[in-house]
Amino acid sequence: MQVVFLNTFEKVMEGRTAQQGQLSICEDEGVWSVIWTVESEEAIWFEGGSWEEMLASFRHGAAVKMGEGYSPLLDGILDERRSSTGMGSTYSMMQCFGEMNSNAALFDALRDWRRARAVSDKKSAYLVATNRILWMISAYVPHSLEELEQIPGWGEAKQANYGEDVLQVTCAFEQPRAFPLDWVAEAIDPRQYTQWLYKQKENKYKSQMDRHQEKRQLLSAISEGKSLEQLQNELELPRRDLMERIERLDTEGYDMEPLIKLELEQMPEAEQQLVWDALTTIGDKYLKPVLYNVYGEDSVQGKPLDMLYDRLRLIRLRYRRARPDAV
Repeated sequence: MQVVFLNTFEKVMEGRTAQQGQLSICEDEGVWSVIWTVESEEAIWFEGGSWEEMLASFRHGAAVKMGEGYSPLLDGILDERRSSTGMGSTYSMMQCFGEMNSNAALFDALRDWRRARAVSDKKSAYLVATNRILWMISAYVPHSLEELEQIPGWGEAKQANYGEDVLQVTCAFEQPRAFPLDWVAEAIDPRQYTQWLYKQKENKYKSQMDRHQEKRQLLSAISEGKSLEQLQNELELPRRDLMERIERLDTEGYDMEPLIKLELEQMPEAEQQLVWDALTTIGDKYLKPVLYNVYGEDSVQGKPLDMLYDRLRLIRLRYRRARPDAV
């Protein structure tokens, strides 16, 4: 086994003694390992052939240990970018302070508003406002549009669409400190902020690890000849999300043809050709016009639309492979 990277971490314990740990990346005939060692005890964080998975596991584990107080002797392993103050950006400080000082009652009221607005607009709640934005609004409690504009992530579109509605909720609550928010950098606890930064890194790399694991699981299931329904049950994904992942894998160059062939077995060749012709005539960017062109706008009523759209998307994968210039 060849050690290709090694870094020592130190953590100051009670009594000012330091505990050391070592983080290493090793390679043995194409198999990567990420190993954390403290006092001769090893923990294997990753073992496998994927460089991307290995790197995500390495960074996730490093972020966890740095959040626990370990400092690497060789800095920069998480590509940290510090400001001249060594404390990061004001933007991230405002996010950190907002999350740590959110008003639970106001947050719940904002969440109720978001839920109702999302239903009214027929869109996902996170598109109206993320939890992070609601936490910050509940912590800073803006009482005017000018104050609301200072909330990180609250852009012009949200201001125009939801600004007045949000103020109707926030103005019922007392504002803890005055705007503008230039006092945040002085008010935030440096140690808490550092731990928060590493937690963001930890969550980021955990998401990457989950995506790699899901991708591996999906590719394995497809190679075993499983159907869309079986894939959906196995990965516990909404059908639309599953199809998006299949399309992404196809774009990355993975062979989706076995799955396409399996799913289109019950679709007559003549019907498949009609879809292909519609894609050629109308274009492949939007599928609703293709659906209406093939089946008729009135005729699709009562048909299994989810199944029809799945088939259209799978045929579109074939079409795009055959027509690299397709949009």
